[in-house]
Amino acid sequence: MTILQKVSLAEQIAVILQERIIAGEFPGDAPLRQDELAAEFGVSKIPLREAFAKLEQTGLITSQINRGFFIRPLTADEAQDVFDLRLRIEPDATARGALHAGDGDVALARKALEALNAAISDHASNVGPLNRAFHMALVRPIAAPISKQTLERVHVISERYVVRHLAPIGRSERAESEHAAIFDAWKAGDAEAVRRVSQAHIAATWDDLRSEFDGGA
Repeated sequence: MTILQKVSLAEQIAVILQERIIAGEFPGDAPLRQDELAAEFGVSKIPLREAFAKLEQTGLITSQINRGFFIRPLTADEAQDVFDLRLRIEPDATARGALHAGDGDVALARKALEALNAAISDHASNVGPLNRAFHMALVRPIAAPISKQTLERVHVISERYVVRHLAPIGRSERAESEHAAIFDAWKAGDAEAVRRVSQAHIAATWDDLRSEFDGGA
């Protein structure tokens, strides 16, 4: 008999804190105060430190010797690194996904897109994770676990940048249009079109963010 393990307390705390960090509840460089968070969650500092370690592995927080854990600030250098990685991996992976997608994959991607569009329209706090869910649904059909794991991690880091990118007026409508174009080409199995529109979408997002970091928006 296989014995299923319950999700640990540390993992539950890590998930909650990750959602709050991505939603922008903690400003960049803000310290994560262990006493306050331990009291809030009603736990000792042991599972809290384990949760912090998990979050540090995702790239959302950083530790400093004798000072504790801090929220990683949003920076132009990190954004460029993240979106460069996406440009190198994601358009091709998404195009390959289009060639192997079955009916179940299409249904899953459509559901993810609908959830994302609803969150964008409602300005919901979970836009970042839903954006990741949609893009990862498009690469789900490929037999490339390393590529998918790499993209998953990169998307976790990029979620705060996605939330920032969608803030200005007009960005939401453009994102919905670009996502629809990617999905339509993907479900049609048009790999070249998928590669082209996916690359344009990621590049345009980075161009907007770069302009903001440079003070142009």
